[in-house]
Amino acid sequence: MKPAARNLSALLLTGFLTAPLWAEDLAMTPGEDTEVTEDGTLNPHEMSMAHLMDQIRDGDTGMVICSQGYLLTKSGRHALARELFERCADEGWTGAMTWMSQLEDNGLGAPQDLEAASEWNRRAAEAGDPVGKFNRGLDLMRGWGVAQDEEAGRALVDEAARDGLAIAQRLQSADYDLDEVTPDADEWRYQKLF
Repeated sequence: MKPAARNLSALLLTGFLTAPLWAEDLAMTPGEDTEVTEDGTLNPHEMSMAHLMDQIRDGDTGMVICSQGYLLTKSGRHALARELFERCADEGWTGAMTWMSQLEDNGLGAPQDLEAASEWNRRAAEAGDPVGKFNRGLDLMRGWGVAQDEEAGRALVDEAARDGLAIAQRLQSADYDLDEVTPDADEWRYQKLF
């Protein structure tokens, strides 16, 4: 390990520097060698989240760019992840739609909005995404963010299973018992209290 990395590790371990804040500070600010001139940018910050967000804001989307939202949300930068995923979803990237649903469902970067979460799943399902079909099917079967319609939900799960989605096939094999695909830690979320 290089001395600088060792010192950084020590700062992180002792709590003098928190990884998410430190990483975001470095990722969102230009390097000291970056210089913008009338002829262009010298030493642009090409491998950074700042550059990535500039690309998204300039309307560039693509599989690699859109997949970086995963890194953003897993590092706790949910507002940036929302911005990236929403732009990508609006361009038709169905994986970004299912991530927007996850953000809405869990209230990450904004208040929880179950109706919006279910709507993102609907959009992904209608675009042919197997995960979107499965998630929308679960929403309908549970009445989660949408009026409960178990028959329509099962039909979407069946479509996802035909598309080869293993978890949808697993739910079918369990005779649509939702406990089969619900982690124990999440069971409380779906209980009807009234």
